[in-house]
Amino acid sequence: MTMFSADGLMMRNEKTAEQVAADRRGFLRFGLTAGAVATLGLMLPGTALAQAQQAAASMGGRDIKLRNQHTGEVFRGTYWAGGRYLPDAFSGIKSVMRDHRTGERFPIDPRLMDILYVLQNRVDNLGGFEVLSGYRSPKSNAMLRRHGEGVAKNSLHMSGQAADIKLPGTSLAHVKKA
Repeated sequence: MTMFSADGLMMRNEKTAEQVAADRRGFLRFGLTAGAVATLGLMLPGTALAQAQQAAASMGGRDIKLRNQHTGEVFRGTYWAGGRYLPDAFSGIKSVMRDHRTGERFPIDPRLMDILYVLQNRVDNLGGFEVLSGYRSPKSNAMLRRHGEGVAKNSLHMSGQAADIKLPGTSLAHVKKA
């Protein structure tokens, strides 16, 4: 299991992720620097992110495919186009990434989608991500913390900024190298 998060990219004001998604200028004010890939200890270079953004802009948008391993639900579509994040897409992403234990939905940080977008392009695998865990309610996080190891008390999953994923068809070694 590999965890990707927007660690260190916490928003500094009271805007929700959906508001930031709808306000590209606000999003850019916070800086689109890629976060550390938490369990791999890697940084996504800003130039790689900029290259991916330029490529996406020339193609008209950023597409992503997510499949929730627990519910079987799928989001497949464009989440960014025309210089802005698409609120309707984030509604679908929020549904697929919801806490499968409680059914609770929470806004997913657009920067997490950008990190996944860059990763899938760097490893040249557009087949889609298997989501093992997206948003986690505080209740689910506490339960997992009691019954397992490696679950942070203040996990970024609880703020929509982390996802445990698999990328079928791509080895972990290749993901690490990317």
